[in-house]
Amino acid sequence: MVALHIHHGLSEHADAWLAHLQAQVDGWAAEGLPVSLVHERLAGAPGPGDSIEAWARAGRHRALQRLTLAAGADLLLLAHHRRDQAETFLLQALRGAGVAGLSAMPRTQWRDGVCWARPWLDRRRESIEAYVAEHGLRFIEDDSNGDARFARNRLRLEAWPALTAEAPGAEAALAQAAAWAQEAAELQREIAEEDLARWSDHEAGADGLSQTLLVELSAARASNALRAWLHRATGRTAPATLIRRVMTEGPAATVARWPLGDTELHLYRGRFFVQAMPQVRRPARAEALPASLLGLGAAAALADAAATTMRMDLSRPGRHPVTSWGGAFHVEPVTTGGVALSALSNVELRPREGGEQFQAHARGMARALRKCWQTAGIPAVQREGPLIHVDGRLLFAPGLGIDARWVAPAGEAQMALRWVPEACGSRMGSDVAGKGAS
Repeated sequence: MVALHIHHGLSEHADAWLAHLQAQVDGWAAEGLPVSLVHERLAGAPGPGDSIEAWARAGRHRALQRLTLAAGADLLLLAHHRRDQAETFLLQALRGAGVAGLSAMPRTQWRDGVCWARPWLDRRRESIEAYVAEHGLRFIEDDSNGDARFARNRLRLEAWPALTAEAPGAEAALAQAAAWAQEAAELQREIAEEDLARWSDHEAGADGLSQTLLVELSAARASNALRAWLHRATGRTAPATLIRRVMTEGPAATVARWPLGDTELHLYRGRFFVQAMPQVRRPARAEALPASLLGLGAAAALADAAATTMRMDLSRPGRHPVTSWGGAFHVEPVTTGGVALSALSNVELRPREGGEQFQAHARGMARALRKCWQTAGIPAVQREGPLIHVDGRLLFAPGLGIDARWVAPAGEAQMALRWVPEACGSRMGSDVAGKGAS
């Protein structure tokens, strides 16, 4: 058994708490019990305007996950009890949370190889206090529990006594409501998986969603699928305001985009996809630009001015940042469909100049790059990025991938290429690795 403690550095008593824990664990270990203590102090501090509770919780969770794995364990036991669950449900309800929020805390939850478990979630606080008293366990009460500046403390100190006086069974009822919400959330997840298997796709390396879903499914089912897809595409929960906007504006739209944090949600040719926000980069000699250009504040114009022709060695696997273009090439070895190593040792990155020819398929013909983009349904935002030329010939175009004339024969050492804009993870990469348009 490894006891984990996170020192937040927020209380003047924090050092004393750690000393108490160390003495207690040392005493048990001296009695022959297989227990040790591992602790960590959080670095930094909440920023101006940040929630102290949220900062401490996020740092604590990261540290607990890391320390559990470092101890070679995959089970983390937490001490939340039934009243904690009831309070969490009530707080989420007062914030207008949906089913996921009302689910409060799960009994078990796997996170990156660690099972976070709460074995006391159905236990009353009073039964735990009785156990502590019966066995004479020494404990310290966190003095911040009496600080009414924090939302949970205000609920516990001011509202909870009145609530339980009026409804003595409130704790059990609210905890049961959280359990029902957990069942509903699981059902939503299962339905979303079925719907996404039918309505989502993977084109040009990006996770897309069919616009038709918004009119073919009921409003409740469509919004559930949209929410699940956005979480899969971005790794975070989409704001309810965005879901409402897309549900209202999306069915009749043809081309549209909505802001989504450091990314954007786009609709193009009946397909939703998430794309990184264009990065505006001021060139080294911005003062030399015409005043009229700077006055427009045109992101595309500044980005074009910043992007210059340059040479690179892309023959090594890995990530190759291109700062001036606001992204990076990802290079990986493949057995088929890639470019010969000899062709990648001295490539030239160029902006689009017009008139470029691209061949999408081995048996096809070279066509105007603009036509290839249009035929493949590649939206303008996924065409942004450098073109790769070798010996004056186009080898790679964002959104389309490798020109078929450059695909190496099977058995030859070769690499696949992918262009990924900044703030855009691998799940939102914009190019098919080693493939032409489809």
